[in-house]
Amino acid sequence: MAMAIDYDRLMGLRIPEAAHSYTPRDVMFYALSVGLGADPLSREQLAFVTEKDLRVLPTFASVLSHVGLWTHHPDAGIDASHVLHGGHALTLHRPLPVEATVIARWRVADIVDKGEGRGALVLTETDISDKHSGETLATVTEVVMCRADGGFGGPPRPPLPPPHRLPERAPDHVCDLPSLPQTALLYRLNGDYNPLHCDPDYAAAAGFPGPVLHGLATYGFAGHAVLRTLCDHDPARLRALSCRFVAPAYPGDTFRTEIWLDGDVVSYRTRALERDVIVLSNGRGEIVPA
Repeated sequence: MAMAIDYDRLMGLRIPEAAHSYTPRDVMFYALSVGLGADPLSREQLAFVTEKDLRVLPTFASVLSHVGLWTHHPDAGIDASHVLHGGHALTLHRPLPVEATVIARWRVADIVDKGEGRGALVLTETDISDKHSGETLATVTEVVMCRADGGFGGPPRPPLPPPHRLPERAPDHVCDLPSLPQTALLYRLNGDYNPLHCDPDYAAAAGFPGPVLHGLATYGFAGHAVLRTLCDHDPARLRALSCRFVAPAYPGDTFRTEIWLDGDVVSYRTRALERDVIVLSNGRGEIVPA
């Protein structure tokens, strides 16, 4: 029987740091899995999927932040079968190298008990640093929704800041990016082998009409859209990117990212165009102006 969340135990949970070595091939494959190369004549896209003057998509840092299935750790006290990825944020401290060994150091940053029957939120933070230089390359923050774990108590705390509010005017830019029917099968090879993304029977048992696309794959498409629309495909100009996951996406969806720009602050949301369903919302980013 799974134990309930113990606030102090979960806040003090220690997961060993993870080392990830990657090569230009991994960089190119990740870019292909989130839609780069759809136009094989685009020199801007080719810069991410061929070895000549290779560039690294900033959202590749999310792949490098994996430290294992910490929600299954006995000291977490979480019912892992009722866990959802609720939000994701990435801060880039410097452009990612095309080849490196990095160290991911993970911690629990905050826990919010929403009450009995309402679940809990666990905020985690992962620093990604270059193993050889020690320089911090990126920081990844995640919000994990533990739907079956509310009511454990914990110390009083102020409410979380509200989600980033999107402007009420029409978007300044719109970027449509198609995904392929096999996009989830490609993206899982970045290291997320959850059968929900590839097994039709498993997906049906979970209540879905078919395998769903990884949330971080959809996030990668959104990052691609922002980089393409506002940064002239220059990874050094994207400093931060966050969002909330609000609905499942499916392989084959066309992702329409609606983008607002106010100074160096980006607001965005991403819609599955054919189904007219918003899949990412309350998106916020920071860019270096041209």
